[in-house]
Amino acid sequence: MFSRSRIVLPSLLALGLLAGPGVAQDEGTPVKVAVSAIYSEDLIDEASFIGRGEAIDKVDIVARVSGYLQESLVADGAPVKQGDLLFRIEPDAYEATLASRKADLARTEANLDLARIELERKSELVKRQASPQSEEDIALANEKIAEADVQAAKAAIQSAELDLSYTQVTAPFDGRIGVVGTSVGDLVGPSTAPLVTLVRERPIQVAFSLTERQILRVLESADAELHELSEPGKTPDVFLTLPDGSRMEEAGKVVFIDNRIDTATGTMALRAEFANERRLIADGSFVDVNIQSMEPSTKLLVPQAALQRDQRGDFVLIVTSDQRVEQRYLTLGRQHETAMVVTDGAREGEMVIVEGLQRVRPGAIVESVAAGTPSDASGN
Repeated sequence: MFSRSRIVLPSLLALGLLAGPGVAQDEGTPVKVAVSAIYSEDLIDEASFIGRGEAIDKVDIVARVSGYLQESLVADGAPVKQGDLLFRIEPDAYEATLASRKADLARTEANLDLARIELERKSELVKRQASPQSEEDIALANEKIAEADVQAAKAAIQSAELDLSYTQVTAPFDGRIGVVGTSVGDLVGPSTAPLVTLVRERPIQVAFSLTERQILRVLESADAELHELSEPGKTPDVFLTLPDGSRMEEAGKVVFIDNRIDTATGTMALRAEFANERRLIADGSFVDVNIQSMEPSTKLLVPQAALQRDQRGDFVLIVTSDQRVEQRYLTLGRQHETAMVVTDGAREGEMVIVEGLQRVRPGAIVESVAAGTPSDASGN
């Protein structure tokens, strides 16, 4: 009997020790936790979409006349101004052609002078009845032919001057060039590869697409009709999140809205324009487009420190009026500073636990203090 008692007593003690903490919390030893209130704030609504940078002006610069490349005056990736000389094609053949056309003009002008003299002579003879009318008619026709020859010679000169001007390839607008695709001495012309690509970097546009539902949300937020979204005073501010996650400070404006829904994607195309002063948006780059509402609206916010997540989703631990812990699942919106927007599942003023989360469970009685007060000595 003595030996059996020695076995039973330690087992009972062990069971008492294991049950101790749970009993203490349930029976009157509430855990101290720090709480914070779910609050409301007037926020500007924002919707995010995927966009791509598109240069307003982008052109492949091609030689308009054939010839050997005499000079390349720009480096790869260099910024250029409108009118800057980029390339020079060997001009000798075009200068010679221009000189020949000028000689043709001088010859046709001499023929015109002769035709006019002949017409005057024939007209005088006809008046004296010393020559038949047909002779004057022939002289008149010869004068008109000579005048036409002069006009053709002048047009040929203009064409030759134009071809000669094309031997100097200039930038059609401000921008930055890409990789120069030719070398000095290459034979270039209209049918050869482009000399270089020029892209205007400032301003730049960002193209993105909205579904029908998203379009309705934007229209409701802006209190505008579809065609008014690109009008001053009606267009909402558009901001960009760059690939590195940073937000570009300058705002853009919607400048184009398509007039139809793409049946293949169910979306409508839009474009927003940005000054792009720091050249942070590149042609073809992908960015996040954020459209803001014109007026703020009241939103519920919950501190991020209160949020937890399991397989069902995001939840918080709420302290009820009788100091009991209640688990509540929330539907969340976007982040705002150190809080998250709550779209469903909570009410303003409800208290959520932000410190001590790991030491409580739903249904437990707690002693709550405001987060950050000296009486909150407990940690997680």
